Parts: sequence; structure tokens; C-alpha cells
Amino acid sequence: MRRRQKNIPAVRKAVLPAAGLGTRFLPATKAQPKEMLPLVDKPLIQYAVEEVVRSGIKNICIITGRGKAAIEDHFDVSFELEHLLRARHQEDLLAIVQQISELLNVTYIRQREALGLGHAVWKAKDEIGDNPFAVVLSDDIIYSQVPCLRQLLRVYKRYGHPVVALMSVPRESISAYGAVDAKLLSPPGAAPAIYRIVDLVEKPRPEDAPSNMAIIGRYILTPQIFKCLELLKPEPGGEIQLTDGLRGLLKRRRIYGVCFEGVRYDAGDKLGFLKATVEFALRRKDLGGPFREYLRRLCGTWQ
Repeated sequence: MRRRQKNIPAVRKAVLPAAGLGTRFLPATKAQPKEMLPLVDKPLIQYAVEEVVRSGIKNICIITGRGKAAIEDHFDVSFELEHLLRARHQEDLLAIVQQISELLNVTYIRQREALGLGHAVWKAKDEIGDNPFAVVLSDDIIYSQVPCLRQLLRVYKRYGHPVVALMSVPRESISAYGAVDAKLLSPPGAAPAIYRIVDLVEKPRPEDAPSNMAIIGRYILTPQIFKCLELLKPEPGGEIQLTDGLRGLLKRRRIYGVCFEGVRYDAGDKLGFLKATVEFALRRKDLGGPFREYLRRLCGTWQ
């Protein structure tokens, strides 16, 4: 592995794209943002925000679109609700509500049309400027002892180059992801495994995929990505893909990958959302025991 570089700029901001239409969850998302769907008792986007904060970043730029006002309201101060909880002496709930608005410094940028993840990231260029930044997708819920984003930041601090999160997926499923051709740098069996990216392909057919290593929704990027995204021609559907921008960035500088330690749930998919709900509930000290007993009885009923 290469020696640790010096004078690497710190990552102080994270971009959370949240302008998608959430069509896979219709009709639930007809009038509410997909990012506000509750996973047990917190909206999806709050899990992403908490991971960012636990990774040491407190400045967040959320890319929103039409019908996303609930996201802004959620992270804002709620004077009426706080007053009511205070009057009722519900101090535990008051602390939870106040903590949400105190988590971070947040700005919002409007993406008028859902033109792909690459376009959403590009919209943050003026906010980010010439600084490195993180990108976190709230569809990808990751349970881990060390936040996934922090695992990427450790690699970025060593090499000073962009880093993406990687995960092995069944080859027949690779067409749903960006796939990479990558060279293992860390010793075999070391965790997390660190790779140097050789090539990236957006949603390849299984027979054409360079590997079954998929890019998951966590990135540490350098500002050169904005120029790479500007040079891309939109796909036939009008979208600009971040993976294609990364492929252009790879021609300018190295990109590393981290096969993170943790469990990832695709909360943008109905089945993945249900799995995440069950497993997060089972991990809860206040819910796990009774919920586990309920599931045992339920399994017996349905056999």
C-alpha cells in the first residue's frame, strides 16, 4: 500500500441527493418524499444524516425537488411541537425532536428535473467549490459498528484521492448497479478490503460486467468530478449518471474502493425496505424482545 500523503484537504461537507420521484413506492410517495418514509420511527434520510454526523461531518447540502418540503421541515426547528411537549412535560420526546434540528448545518438546492444522480451531484458545485466532499444516498441504509462513510474517509485520508463504497453482489444482479474492475491493494483477508479502481461501468449486462463488485451509495469525491459531469452527454432518457462521471475522473486521477464492513439494505426497493424494517426493529432494545416473540408466533401461524 502507498504511503500516507500529507496536506490532504479535509472533507467538511456532504451532499445528499433527495430529488427522486420515488415511483417504486407509489402511491405512498404521491404526496410525501420517499426519503421521509419511516424505517421503524425515523425517516430514511435521517439515518443518512446521522451516519454523516457520526463520521465527523456537520455541513450537509440536500438536493431537493418539487414536493420535498417535508424534508426541510423535518430538519428545521418546530416551535409549536416543542412548546406542546414542554407543556406536557414530555422531556424525552422533546430531546428527540430538538436533537434532529441540532444535528447539522444544512443547505438546500433545488433540482428542477430528476435528471439522474450525476446531475444532482453537479447541482452542488457552487456550494462545494474547490473542496473534497462526500455523497450519501439515503436509499442505501447501512448498519455497521464504524459508519460506512467513516471507513471511506480513513482511506481518503491515506491516499488523498476519491473513494467509493463497494459490495459483492450476485452476478445476475449486477445490472442494477455500477460495476468496477478493481485491483486488491490490502492483504488478502484484511478488513475492510481496499481496492484501486481500474474501470467503472454503469449497469452492465451480467455477461459484460467486469466483476460482481458493485458501487454502493457512499462516495468521497474531489471537485474535478464537476467538470467531468459537465462534459457528459445525457443518456437517451435525459439522465446524467454519476458512474459515467467517475469514469471520466479516473482518467485524471486515481480512484479507490472500500469493501466496507457492515450490512447494506436497499431501502429504495419494497422488499429491501421491509427487510431493513424488521432487522432494525429486532436490534432495538425497547422493541427487539417483544417483536422477536411476535415473529415466532407469526411464523407458527403461517406454516
